[in-house]
Formats: sequence, C-alpha cells, structure tokens
Amino acid sequence: MTSSLNPLALALGIALFAGSTTTRAHEPATTHDDHDDAVALEAVVVQSTRSGRRVSDDPIRVDVVPREEIEEKLLMSPGNVSMLVAETAGVRVQNTSPGMGGSNIRIQGMRGRYTQLLADGLPLYGGQSSSIGLLQIPPTDLGSVEIIKGSASALYGPAALGGVVNLVSRRPRETREAEMLFNATSRGGQDLTGYAAGPLTGQWGLSVVAGHHRQDRQDLDSDGWADMPGYERSTLRPRLFWEADTGARALVTGGSTRESRRGGTLPGRLAPDGQPFALEQHTDRHDAGAVVEIPLRETDRLQLRASAMSTDHRHRYGESLEQDAHWTGFAEATYASGFGDTSWLAGVAAQQDRFRLRQFRQFDYRHTVPAVFVQAEQALGGDLTLSGSARWDEHSEYGGHLSPRVSLLFRPGDWTLRAAMGGGFYAPTPFVEEIEAAGLSRLDPLQGLQAETATTGSIDVGYTRGPWETNVSLFASNINDAVRLVDSLSAPGERVQLINVRGVTRTRGSELLLRYRWRDTTVTGSYVYTDADEPGEGGGRRAVSLTPRHSAGIVAMWEQHGRGRIGLEAYYTGTQALDDNPWRRRSRPYVELGALGEIVLGNVSLFLNLENILDVRQSKHDPMLRQRRTSDGQWTVDAWAPLDGFVVNGGVRLKF
Repeated sequence: MTSSLNPLALALGIALFAGSTTTRAHEPATTHDDHDDAVALEAVVVQSTRSGRRVSDDPIRVDVVPREEIEEKLLMSPGNVSMLVAETAGVRVQNTSPGMGGSNIRIQGMRGRYTQLLADGLPLYGGQSSSIGLLQIPPTDLGSVEIIKGSASALYGPAALGGVVNLVSRRPRETREAEMLFNATSRGGQDLTGYAAGPLTGQWGLSVVAGHHRQDRQDLDSDGWADMPGYERSTLRPRLFWEADTGARALVTGGSTRESRRGGTLPGRLAPDGQPFALEQHTDRHDAGAVVEIPLRETDRLQLRASAMSTDHRHRYGESLEQDAHWTGFAEATYASGFGDTSWLAGVAAQQDRFRLRQFRQFDYRHTVPAVFVQAEQALGGDLTLSGSARWDEHSEYGGHLSPRVSLLFRPGDWTLRAAMGGGFYAPTPFVEEIEAAGLSRLDPLQGLQAETATTGSIDVGYTRGPWETNVSLFASNINDAVRLVDSLSAPGERVQLINVRGVTRTRGSELLLRYRWRDTTVTGSYVYTDADEPGEGGGRRAVSLTPRHSAGIVAMWEQHGRGRIGLEAYYTGTQALDDNPWRRRSRPYVELGALGEIVLGNVSLFLNLENILDVRQSKHDPMLRQRRTSDGQWTVDAWAPLDGFVVNGGVRLKF
C-alpha cells in the first residue's frame, strides 16, 4: 500500500461501484414517534456478550453507540473513532502522549491498558492496542459500537480486565450505495474518506472503505515544540459478507494502514537542553480475520473466529531509534445450545502475541494463551434472568488464571435492574502509558513481574417511560499488584523500571444518564463521579492521576432524515491529580462547548462543526515543555486538558 491515496482513483472507484443511477434508499422527512429510536435500539442484537440476545434482554449491560450517533461523530472527526466512545458516560479517551498525540480508552477510572479493542469480536488491532492505534481507525464503515464496562476477562481473556470496546461493521444493504466525505480543519488537517457497499451475486455482499488523512504540525504556544503532531495516513479495508438461506453467515475482512507521524521540536528550534529533539513514528499495519456462524439444529449453532495482525513501527525518540514488530494470532471455536429456559455455550480459544525490538532484544516476548470458557443463562421465571460465565487461561508467562463473571437482569414493567460481578487478570508487557510515549531505551529489563488481578462489580437501575429514559449506575473495582513505572534502583533519575505495587488500587463511582426525546429532538445529560486511589510510593495512598472526580455533559440534537441536523453540546471536566508536574499538583476544571450543523440537499450534504468554542487549551495555563527530561525520557508534562484549543472543521458529503 502506498503512503498516499489518490483522491481521483478513490472517487472513480466508488462511482463505478455505485453505478450510474441513484440506488440509496432515502428515508422520508417525516416526524418520528417519540419511541422510534428507543425501540429500534432495544431491538439491536449485541455481539459482544456472545449470547445473541437483544440489548434490552441481556443480563450483561452493553452500551451501544448506534449508527445514528456514528453519523454525527463522523462529521466531527472523520479520521478516527476516539470521539465515538469519548462521549459515553463512564468512558474517557485520555491523551497519553502529548508529543505524539496518542490516546487510549479508560473505562470507569481504570487505565487504558485494561481495555480490549475489538472489531467484530476479533483482535485486529493487537492483543494490547497502542495509544496511536486508536487514532488510526476511521469510523466510516461502522454499524455500531458496543461497550462492556467492568471486567470482561470471562468473555475475552486477560486483555479485557477493564472492559471491551467492540467495533461492529456496517452491513451492505440490498441495493448498492456509496459515499465520499471531504473535510478540512482550521488547524491544518484534511480528510478524504470513501465507502461503497452492496450485493455481489446470490448470497454475497461487499463493502470497501478507504481514506487518506493528514495534519500539519502545530506549535500553538510558540515554544518551538509541536503541540499537535503532524501526520499523513492512508487506510484501506474491504469486507466480504455471506449469508445462506439456512441462516449460516460469514464475514471475511482485511485491512491495511500506513502512517508517518512527526512531533518534537520544529525545524530550527531546540529543546531546553540546547539540542533538537525529534519525535517520529512510522506505522505499517496489516490484518485479516473471519467470523463464521453455522446453525446446526433449531437451538444449536457453531461459531468460528480467526484473525492475524502484523504491525511494524519505526520510532525515533531524540537520539534513540527503535524498530519493532508486533504480531497477534487468534483462533476460537464456540458451540451454543439450549433447552427450555436454559441456554449455554462452550468454547476453546488460543491467542499468541509476539513482540520483537531490533535495538533492545531484552524486551522481546512471545505470549501464548490457550483457553476454555463456558457461559450459561437461565430464565428464573417472570422477568428474572441469571447469567454466569467462567474462563480458564493458561498463560505461557504468567501461569493459569480463572476469570468468573455473574450477571443478573430483572425487568418489572418500565424498570430494568442489572447487577454484575466479575474477576480477571492482566498479563503485563513493557507498554504502560509512559513507555509508549517515551520508548524503551531507558527501561530496565523486566524482572519478577506478576500478573495483575482485579475484581469489578456494578449495579444498574434504569427506567423508561414515554419520551423519558434514565439510568443510574454504581461501580467499583479492586486491582491487586498493579504494575507501575518507578525510578530505577540502579540509576535513579536516569532510568526507570516496572514493578508490581503491593496493595490494592481502588475505584468507586457512579454514573447518571438522563435522556428526553420529543419528535425530532433528543436531549441527553450525563454525570460521572469517580473516586480512584492507589498505594503511594512512600506509604499511604494517593489519587490515581488524570482521573477527574466529577465530569458531566449535556447534548441536544435536532435531526430530520433527508433535511439535516443541528447539535449543541457542553462538557465539564473537574480537577485531576497530576504526577510529576513541576507547575501544579492538581489540574484546573474546565468546560468545553461545541456546535454542529448539517444541511442535506438531495445526495449532497454540507456540514460545519465548532469544537471547543471557549478555546480551552492547557498551554494557556502552564508550559507543556519541561526544563529537563524525566527519568523515562519525556520532555512534556501529562495532558490534563485539550491541547489543540478551538477548532473549526467542515466539508461536504456526497452519496451515490
């Protein structure tokens, strides 16, 4: 795959696929019933829980971002999926690498390394997704996003200790359709994406998404250091769908991404030590996967999944060059059946994650993890359903671990009550947030690390009546032996090491969601309280850094199919504890405002999005650049507020 995608070739390919006539079925611009959206969402069958139940009937709570919301976020951020999950209550997209722009997903206060990112249930982005990898996935061909909060190790193994984000593909319609989107931002960014899908012959369908994205390096506070790294990225992903009259179905996909990203000092500028400091990363990622489901009898089905992923990186952190390769191979077979009010499934799985670093071979690893798992659901009469699952993983490095989970669903009338408790483990690798940002050159070889283990629990109470929908959640987690980066005993101030912290990292919190629908208008409000602390290095306890205790948001959206949409949003982020920040120990609270407008003119729509209208920017309060590098090699402080300030983006969307 070349490093750039020819826009003319992309447009020509989509037009040829779509044909010369308009084939997209447009929905009439009529007024919707207040319950339409809610009923449609409840009818969604979720994939992430393996049960094949509707989201409203599943004992495991799954937050679903439907296609309608993906359409909105696509206009705000066409190049990556971070905004899709960032506005879900209890989910935070945290900037973990200010110099390179990397981010990861924190669920209910737990660090991003505990979140498993999947595509149609497959680890196409690796066993442990990188913080840059999240920013390399375009949302154009997604049908929905499913989020499981809390330990999902019983379903997906050690990488899902804190939760799962499953990106579900958009299935082709019965007629051909295609679209293109052109977007530009006030900060020197451009996006070109294309999507085409439709039936082939008989029982086969095809979708293809391709994109080219770029961003200029930006030094917003004129200190010679890039606050926004520059990048140029091309992506391509075809998907092949098959469905037989018997109900058997299959999905085969492949993907390719190439990106060059640059941060650090700008040309002719120097770091505080009087030397230029380059931050660069070149990525080549290729993946392939398949999901096959075969009904065997009326209640029985066999599901097979397999995938492979290869990622090559070329990093430069100042004077240090690191060339590495990541591989992930995965295979799984599941058999499901049931009788009466009982349904069950059992399966076997195997996954191997390999890492090789040319310059520092002491960090190479090969983790092989075979597993067996079972899950059962029992309707206990009336509106009560109980679900239990357990998984045994035999990790080649960290031994065998049992991961159980129990969930309960009670639905009397308009009320919904869910309760869940689960446990799991996480297999440490060198890639904690600080190492992803600064590289491995200053890290001591890993010695004596143990698996991190956790117990999580939650209670959810929901109520839906007429146009109103509300949900209140209480959640908690305890992590034992959490891995932390500390100064090296052999060379304090110059090197770092990873250790298991003795003690418990505790998180307690609550979520409140309130939604009101009236005709074409939806207003959604949310509030999250998070209290997270961990053992201190000198004894006692300390707050977990970059975890706001209070956060809230309100979004109002008016939309009519075939006419357009108008949206307003406001988000509040409270104070956060900060580690090793020379300017402050706690961050400042801030408010972000945004507005979105789209007008549809037949097959053409024009959109304009205003992000962070109040121009909140961390460098307005304190410098991002330190006076000297930290022990792990970083020049910048942690990002606790937006780095790009007020941004306007807009463009045109064409449908064929």
